[in-house]
Amino acid sequence: MPASVTNDTLLAFKAGRAFRRDGSNVVEADPAKGAILLTNGDDGLLHFIWKNRETDVSEEDLIIFPTDATFTKVDQSNGRVYVLKFSSSNQRHFFWMQDASSARDEEFANNVNGVLQDPEHPLQWGTSGSSSSAPPAQASSSSTTSTTPAAAAPGFQATPEQLDYLQTLLRAGGATTGAAEAAAPELEASLVDILTPANLTPLFTNHPELVPTLFPYLPPDLPMPPSAEVVQRIIHSPQFRAAVASFDQALRTGLLGNLVRQLGLPEEAGLGIAPFLRAVQAKADRENREAGGMDTD
Repeated sequence: MPASVTNDTLLAFKAGRAFRRDGSNVVEADPAKGAILLTNGDDGLLHFIWKNRETDVSEEDLIIFPTDATFTKVDQSNGRVYVLKFSSSNQRHFFWMQDASSARDEEFANNVNGVLQDPEHPLQWGTSGSSSSAPPAQASSSSTTSTTPAAAAPGFQATPEQLDYLQTLLRAGGATTGAAEAAAPELEASLVDILTPANLTPLFTNHPELVPTLFPYLPPDLPMPPSAEVVQRIIHSPQFRAAVASFDQALRTGLLGNLVRQLGLPEEAGLGIAPFLRAVQAKADRENREAGGMDTD
């Protein structure tokens, strides 16, 4: 059955499946592109879903009872293989992380385990140490598994190139789409790392003309017209950070094709952070060209 990121999706990230080789304890990664979703089902129960991102079909839907399952790294694997184990049975379901970078593998696993223990567990981001990317590798299914504690990492600072691209994006004028795409970095960091008050405040301070453009997208119960001070309070609020984190995670799964089409963006804009930002820039450039043409008539 189809699955998508909804308001009932607690956590979602890219991951493929792995299967035990016949007649052995060796686990091999399946190359199919997929995503793991933890959702609150219509039955009121927690569901652990694996969705094939190529066919848009969920091929595994497991009901999880609190404290019955764990999601742990296979220690004997040189790759990024994890196993979902149940205390109430001998079930084993193997998965491998498919994010381009392995830097957040521990973070995803820790959040999975938090939700498996308590579906109301608050997700925690920005706790993983950095690590290099590694392809999936064979692993022995008889190996013991354990949860690696997340190591504290120093606060991320966006690079000048990322800030320059974000500034170009928000300015929404003057630059051509080709120039913006040429300047666009491959964003390995999350939107939570980039859209911080420290990074956003200089943009609004140096370009106050951006503030009125945000008014149509702000909550309707704010003072009208909202002031720059109101915008500052919003970007410093926990609600803003939580919304950015949720959108970031949804973008990373590649499951937002339908949503971005409703925003007037091509479906490929829902495949990740960089494609989304490039599509927004292209849309802004197109609207600016159309507005410029109307002004000259």
